[in-house]
Parts: sequence; C-alpha cells; structure tokens
Amino acid sequence: MTKDDWRADLRLGLEKLVDAAVVVGARQPDVFTAILDEVGHLRTAYERDPDPAEDVGEQVIEEPSNNWPAADKD
Repeated sequence: MTKDDWRADLRLGLEKLVDAAVVVGARQPDVFTAILDEVGHLRTAYERDPDPAEDVGEQVIEEPSNNWPAADKD
C-alpha cells in the first residue's frame, strides 16, 4: 500500500457521491458546488476545533431524572 492510496479511495468515494446525487435528479455542476461549499464548512469547523472527538470526554453525562409526573413512586 502506497502513501497515496487514500487519494484513490477519496476519488472513488467522491465519484460515488456525485453519481448517487445525479441519479436522484441533481445536476452535476450543482453537486460539485455543494461539495465545495461543504468542504469550506469543514475547513472552518476544523480551524475552530481540530479534534472535536476530544470534546466528548469533557462533557458531563447526567443521569436521567425520574422527577416527572408518571414516574413510579415506590
């Protein structure tokens, strides 16, 4: 496996994505524009938070409350 194999996989994935959108009725130029727009959004998000997965561990997960009218009161 060479270091550029990911590029071939990326290209194939993009081709499949474009083909799928065109099959359901989108125009190819519109799909390309939408992809470029989304890449721009991803770049902006990455600049704000390079690794959002790290943030998940910092969140406090609270237990659900049984403090609602239909809850069993034993």
